[in-house]
Amino acid sequence: MLPLPDADIQLIPDFLTPAQADDLLQQLKTTIHWEQRSIKMFGKVLPQPRLTAWYGDPDARYTYSGLTWEPLPWTDALTSVKTQLETATQLSFNSVLLNLYRNGQDSMGWHSDDEPELGKNPAIASLSLGATRRFHLQHRSNKTLKQSLDLTHGSLLLMQGSTQHHWRHQLPKSKRVTEPRINLTFRTVHPA
Repeated sequence: MLPLPDADIQLIPDFLTPAQADDLLQQLKTTIHWEQRSIKMFGKVLPQPRLTAWYGDPDARYTYSGLTWEPLPWTDALTSVKTQLETATQLSFNSVLLNLYRNGQDSMGWHSDDEPELGKNPAIASLSLGATRRFHLQHRSNKTLKQSLDLTHGSLLLMQGSTQHHWRHQLPKSKRVTEPRINLTFRTVHPA
């Protein structure tokens, strides 16, 4: 558990063994239907700086940044890792957002996973594969409260409780990173 106020965040550096993480990374690179969608930022329509995919139960529609996602059906690999996560965390998930950061120039800006369909205190299980990337957290009301973490190959970051109400997070660009990273963020979407 990270010692952060107003947060329930746990980092498990070796959630998957290196062999499990290698195998899953190779499967996801070739079997996932990756897209590069565009979002509206600062009055301009721009391509997202990463590739994405949304998988889940049939009713697990999700909307963020003006994009609505209809879930693709679970693959065998995603179902397997979902079962492993649910057993380890004692939580249940009905969807996963996958992000493929092709290199250090792909990124994710400051945000909280606080969309209404995620419920009041959503649990987000974030599994990292591939290149290590630096993940930043910042408290919403006390900007001096910050934390940085290295998300390594096979690591799991679990954010739950009131975390999304009080903290924002980002994955900034990095000139040093040349290899790809895949991030799977498992969550539960509550149908409208």
